[in-house]
Amino acid sequence: MNKSSLKDEIKKYLIQQVEVYGDIVLKNDQNFGKQKISLINSEVQKILINNEENKIVNKNSSVIENESEKNGNVLDYSSINSVWLEAESLMLLNDKICNCQRCSLANSRDKFVFGSGNENADIVIIGEAPGAEEDKQGLPFVGAAGQLLTKILEAVNFKRDEVYICNILKCRPPENRTPELSEVEKCEPYLIKQLNLIKPKFILALGLTAANTLLKKKSKMMDLRGEVHYYNEIPLIITYHPAALLRNPSWKRATWEDVQMLRNLYDEAIKN
Repeated sequence: MNKSSLKDEIKKYLIQQVEVYGDIVLKNDQNFGKQKISLINSEVQKILINNEENKIVNKNSSVIENESEKNGNVLDYSSINSVWLEAESLMLLNDKICNCQRCSLANSRDKFVFGSGNENADIVIIGEAPGAEEDKQGLPFVGAAGQLLTKILEAVNFKRDEVYICNILKCRPPENRTPELSEVEKCEPYLIKQLNLIKPKFILALGLTAANTLLKKKSKMMDLRGEVHYYNEIPLIITYHPAALLRNPSWKRATWEDVQMLRNLYDEAIKN
Protein backbone atom coordinates (compact mmCIF):
# COMPACT_ATOMS: atom_id res chain seq x y z
CA MET A 1 0.00 0.00 0.00
CA ASN A 2 1.49 3.38 -0.96
CA LYS A 3 1.66 6.32 1.41
CA SER A 4 -1.28 8.16 -0.15
CA SER A 5 -3.59 5.13 0.04
CA LEU A 6 -2.53 4.43 3.61
CA LYS A 7 -3.33 8.00 4.58
CA ASP A 8 -6.80 7.76 3.06
CA GLU A 9 -7.49 4.48 4.83
CA ILE A 10 -6.46 5.84 8.21
CA LYS A 11 -8.58 8.96 7.70
CA LYS A 12 -11.59 6.80 6.85
CA TYR A 13 -11.04 4.63 9.90
CA LEU A 14 -10.70 7.60 12.25
CA ILE A 15 -13.92 9.14 11.04
CA GLN A 16 -15.89 5.92 11.34
CA GLN A 17 -14.37 4.17 14.35
CA VAL A 18 -12.36 6.25 16.80
CA GLU A 19 -14.12 7.31 19.99
CA VAL A 20 -14.42 11.02 20.23
CA TYR A 21 -13.05 12.27 23.53
CA GLY A 22 -10.63 15.19 23.25
CA ASP A 23 -8.26 16.50 20.61
CA ILE A 24 -6.62 14.36 17.96
CA VAL A 25 -3.94 15.16 15.43
CA LEU A 26 -3.17 12.95 12.49
CA LYS A 27 0.55 13.48 12.51
CA ASN A 28 2.38 13.57 9.19
CA ASP A 29 5.87 12.56 10.28
CA GLN A 30 8.36 9.78 9.67
CA ASN A 31 6.28 7.41 11.80
CA PHE A 32 3.23 7.81 9.58
CA GLY A 33 4.16 4.79 7.48
CA LYS A 34 3.99 2.66 10.62
CA GLN A 35 0.37 3.71 11.10
CA LYS A 36 1.18 5.53 14.32
CA ILE A 37 -1.48 8.05 15.24
CA SER A 38 -0.50 10.63 17.84
CA LEU A 39 -3.26 11.42 20.32
CA ILE A 40 -2.60 14.62 22.22
CA ASN A 41 -3.79 16.70 25.13
CA SER A 42 -5.05 20.24 25.20
CA GLU A 43 -1.64 21.80 24.46
CA VAL A 44 -2.28 21.06 20.80
CA GLN A 45 -5.57 22.74 20.10
CA LYS A 46 -6.81 21.86 16.64
CA ILE A 47 -7.05 19.20 13.99
CA LEU A 48 -8.55 19.56 10.57
CA ILE A 49 -8.64 16.40 8.50
CA ASN A 50 -8.90 17.72 4.96
CA ASN A 51 -11.21 15.30 3.25
CA GLU A 52 -14.14 15.92 0.97
CA GLU A 53 -16.57 16.35 3.89
CA ASN A 54 -14.22 18.56 5.94
CA LYS A 55 -14.87 16.60 9.16
CA ILE A 56 -13.12 16.91 12.49
CA VAL A 57 -12.36 13.92 14.68
CA ASN A 58 -11.31 14.41 18.29
CA LYS A 59 -9.69 12.29 20.94
CA ASN A 60 -7.67 12.69 24.11
CA SER A 61 -5.24 9.91 25.05
CA SER A 62 -1.59 8.95 24.49
CA VAL A 63 -0.85 6.80 21.40
CA ILE A 64 -2.66 4.17 19.38
CA GLU A 65 0.02 1.99 17.83
CA ASN A 66 -2.31 0.03 15.59
CA GLU A 67 -5.50 1.36 14.03
CA SER A 68 -7.41 -1.84 14.82
CA GLU A 69 -6.93 -1.48 18.60
CA LYS A 70 -9.85 0.85 19.23
CA ASN A 71 -13.49 1.00 18.18
CA GLY A 72 -15.80 3.83 19.16
CA ASN A 73 -18.66 6.21 18.63
CA VAL A 74 -19.54 7.71 15.27
CA LEU A 75 -20.27 11.42 15.28
CA ASP A 76 -20.76 13.98 12.54
CA TYR A 77 -18.17 16.68 13.05
CA SER A 78 -18.77 18.49 9.78
CA SER A 79 -18.78 22.28 9.94
CA ILE A 80 -17.78 22.49 13.60
CA ASN A 81 -15.98 25.68 14.54
CA SER A 82 -13.04 24.15 16.37
CA VAL A 83 -12.18 27.25 18.44
CA TRP A 84 -14.20 25.90 21.37
CA LEU A 85 -11.94 22.85 21.52
CA GLU A 86 -9.28 25.14 22.98
CA ALA A 87 -11.34 25.87 26.13
CA GLU A 88 -9.50 24.86 29.28
CA SER A 89 -12.41 25.37 31.68
CA LEU A 90 -16.17 24.94 31.66
CA MET A 91 -16.66 28.69 31.92
CA LEU A 92 -14.54 29.33 28.83
CA LEU A 93 -16.26 26.51 26.97
CA ASN A 94 -19.68 27.99 27.76
CA ASP A 95 -18.51 31.40 26.57
CA LYS A 96 -17.40 29.93 23.25
CA ILE A 97 -20.50 27.85 22.49
CA CYS A 98 -23.42 29.68 24.16
CA ASN A 99 -24.36 31.38 20.89
CA CYS A 100 -24.29 28.12 18.92
CA GLN A 101 -26.26 28.16 15.67
CA ARG A 102 -25.49 24.64 14.49
CA CYS A 103 -29.11 23.46 14.38
CA SER A 104 -32.58 24.93 14.11
CA LEU A 105 -33.13 24.79 17.89
CA ALA A 106 -31.09 27.98 18.08
CA ASN A 107 -34.02 29.77 16.44
CA SER A 108 -36.59 28.68 19.00
CA ARG A 109 -34.63 28.64 22.25
CA ASP A 110 -34.86 31.35 24.89
CA LYS A 111 -31.63 30.46 26.68
CA PHE A 112 -28.74 28.09 25.98
CA VAL A 113 -28.60 25.57 28.86
CA PHE A 114 -24.96 24.65 29.31
CA GLY A 115 -24.98 22.84 32.66
CA SER A 116 -24.38 23.60 36.32
CA GLY A 117 -22.76 22.24 39.44
CA ASN A 118 -19.35 21.28 40.73
CA GLU A 119 -16.75 21.66 37.98
CA ASN A 120 -14.61 19.02 39.73
CA ALA A 121 -17.49 16.65 40.41
CA ASP A 122 -16.94 12.93 40.80
CA ILE A 123 -20.44 12.38 39.40
CA VAL A 124 -21.95 13.88 36.25
CA ILE A 125 -25.70 13.52 35.73
CA ILE A 126 -26.86 13.65 32.12
CA GLY A 127 -30.43 14.11 30.98
CA GLU A 128 -32.09 14.46 27.59
CA ALA A 129 -32.72 18.15 26.93
CA PRO A 130 -33.91 21.33 28.66
CA GLY A 131 -37.61 21.80 29.34
CA ALA A 132 -39.67 24.97 29.44
CA GLU A 133 -38.47 26.20 32.83
CA GLU A 134 -34.85 25.34 31.98
CA ASP A 135 -35.18 27.28 28.75
CA LYS A 136 -36.38 30.32 30.70
CA GLN A 137 -33.69 30.20 33.37
CA GLY A 138 -30.76 28.82 31.37
CA LEU A 139 -30.13 26.13 33.99
CA PRO A 140 -30.67 22.37 33.84
CA PHE A 141 -33.28 20.52 35.90
CA VAL A 142 -34.93 23.48 37.63
CA GLY A 143 -38.56 22.59 36.89
CA ALA A 144 -40.69 19.95 38.57
CA ALA A 145 -38.44 17.14 37.30
CA GLY A 146 -35.42 19.01 38.63
CA GLN A 147 -36.96 19.36 42.07
CA LEU A 148 -37.58 15.62 42.11
CA LEU A 149 -33.99 14.98 41.02
CA THR A 150 -32.75 17.05 43.96
CA LYS A 151 -34.85 14.90 46.33
CA ILE A 152 -33.56 11.69 44.71
CA LEU A 153 -29.97 12.82 45.23
CA GLU A 154 -30.63 13.82 48.81
CA ALA A 155 -32.20 10.43 49.48
CA VAL A 156 -28.78 8.82 48.90
CA ASN A 157 -26.84 11.59 50.64
CA PHE A 158 -25.68 13.57 47.61
CA LYS A 159 -26.06 17.32 47.60
CA ARG A 160 -26.93 18.90 44.30
CA ASP A 161 -23.91 21.19 44.42
CA GLU A 162 -21.63 18.14 44.78
CA VAL A 163 -22.46 16.84 41.30
CA TYR A 164 -22.49 18.32 37.81
CA ILE A 165 -25.77 18.28 35.86
CA CYS A 166 -26.22 18.73 32.12
CA ASN A 167 -28.08 17.37 29.10
CA ILE A 168 -27.37 15.77 25.75
CA LEU A 169 -28.90 18.84 24.07
CA LYS A 170 -28.19 22.39 25.22
CA CYS A 171 -31.38 23.84 23.72
CA ARG A 172 -35.03 22.95 24.29
CA PRO A 173 -36.77 21.02 21.49
CA PRO A 174 -40.19 22.51 20.69
CA GLU A 175 -42.95 21.10 22.92
CA ASN A 176 -40.29 18.97 24.68
CA ARG A 177 -40.26 16.49 21.81
CA THR A 178 -37.61 13.78 21.64
CA PRO A 179 -34.33 15.11 20.21
CA GLU A 180 -33.71 14.36 16.56
CA LEU A 181 -30.62 12.41 15.56
CA SER A 182 -29.19 15.37 13.65
CA GLU A 183 -29.58 17.58 16.73
CA VAL A 184 -27.81 15.02 18.92
CA GLU A 185 -24.96 14.68 16.45
CA LYS A 186 -24.39 18.44 16.42
CA CYS A 187 -24.66 18.92 20.17
CA GLU A 188 -23.02 15.81 21.63
CA PRO A 189 -19.46 17.03 20.93
CA TYR A 190 -20.05 19.80 23.48
CA LEU A 191 -21.03 17.21 26.08
CA ILE A 192 -17.93 15.17 25.30
CA LYS A 193 -15.77 18.25 25.85
CA GLN A 194 -17.54 18.91 29.16
CA LEU A 195 -16.80 15.39 30.34
CA ASN A 196 -13.21 15.74 29.19
CA LEU A 197 -12.82 18.84 31.35
CA ILE A 198 -14.63 17.47 34.43
CA LYS A 199 -13.15 13.95 34.30
CA PRO A 200 -15.85 12.37 36.50
CA LYS A 201 -15.51 9.04 38.26
CA PHE A 202 -19.15 8.12 37.53
CA ILE A 203 -21.95 9.09 35.15
CA LEU A 204 -25.66 8.79 35.88
CA ALA A 205 -27.77 8.80 32.71
CA LEU A 206 -31.41 9.81 33.14
CA GLY A 207 -33.73 8.28 30.57
CA LEU A 208 -33.31 6.33 27.36
CA THR A 209 -32.25 9.23 25.16
CA ALA A 210 -29.26 9.96 27.37
CA ALA A 211 -28.43 6.28 27.87
CA ASN A 212 -28.65 5.25 24.22
CA THR A 213 -26.76 8.34 23.08
CA LEU A 214 -23.85 7.59 25.40
CA LEU A 215 -23.81 3.87 24.68
CA LYS A 216 -24.59 4.18 20.95
CA LYS A 217 -27.37 1.64 21.33
CA LYS A 218 -31.11 1.37 20.80
CA SER A 219 -32.00 -0.52 23.95
CA LYS A 220 -34.99 -0.60 26.24
CA MET A 221 -34.75 0.64 29.79
CA MET A 222 -35.40 -2.83 31.17
CA ASP A 223 -32.28 -4.05 29.39
CA LEU A 224 -30.05 -1.26 30.70
CA ARG A 225 -31.01 -0.81 34.32
CA GLY A 226 -29.46 -2.71 37.18
CA GLU A 227 -25.94 -3.07 35.82
CA VAL A 228 -22.82 -1.00 35.38
CA HIS A 229 -22.06 0.14 31.85
CA TYR A 230 -18.99 2.04 30.75
CA TYR A 231 -18.54 5.22 28.76
CA ASN A 232 -14.89 5.74 27.82
CA GLU A 233 -13.98 3.61 30.86
CA ILE A 234 -16.16 5.73 33.18
CA PRO A 235 -18.74 3.62 35.08
CA LEU A 236 -22.21 4.52 33.84
CA ILE A 237 -25.44 3.90 35.74
CA ILE A 238 -28.78 4.25 33.95
CA THR A 239 -32.15 5.03 35.46
CA TYR A 240 -35.48 6.67 34.66
CA HIS A 241 -35.72 10.38 33.92
CA PRO A 242 -37.39 12.28 36.77
CA ALA A 243 -40.00 13.59 34.32
CA ALA A 244 -40.98 9.98 33.62
CA LEU A 245 -41.30 9.36 37.35
CA LEU A 246 -43.77 12.22 37.61
CA ARG A 247 -45.94 10.48 35.03
CA ASN A 248 -45.29 6.95 36.36
CA PRO A 249 -44.76 6.98 40.15
CA SER A 250 -44.51 3.19 40.19
CA TRP A 251 -41.02 3.51 38.66
CA LYS A 252 -39.69 5.34 41.71
CA ARG A 253 -38.76 2.11 43.48
CA ALA A 254 -36.58 1.03 40.56
CA THR A 255 -34.96 4.46 40.47
CA TRP A 256 -34.26 4.20 44.17
CA GLU A 257 -32.46 0.91 43.55
CA ASP A 258 -30.40 2.47 40.76
CA VAL A 259 -29.22 5.47 42.76
CA GLN A 260 -28.47 3.24 45.73
CA MET A 261 -26.23 1.21 43.46
CA LEU A 262 -24.49 4.42 42.38
CA ARG A 263 -24.06 5.46 46.02
CA ASN A 264 -22.54 2.08 46.91
CA LEU A 265 -20.16 2.16 43.96
CA TYR A 266 -19.11 5.70 44.84
CA ASP A 267 -18.52 4.85 48.50
CA GLU A 268 -16.40 1.87 47.49
CA ALA A 269 -14.39 3.98 45.04
CA ILE A 270 -13.51 6.69 47.54
CA LYS A 271 -12.29 4.07 50.01
CA ASN A 272 -9.64 2.87 47.55
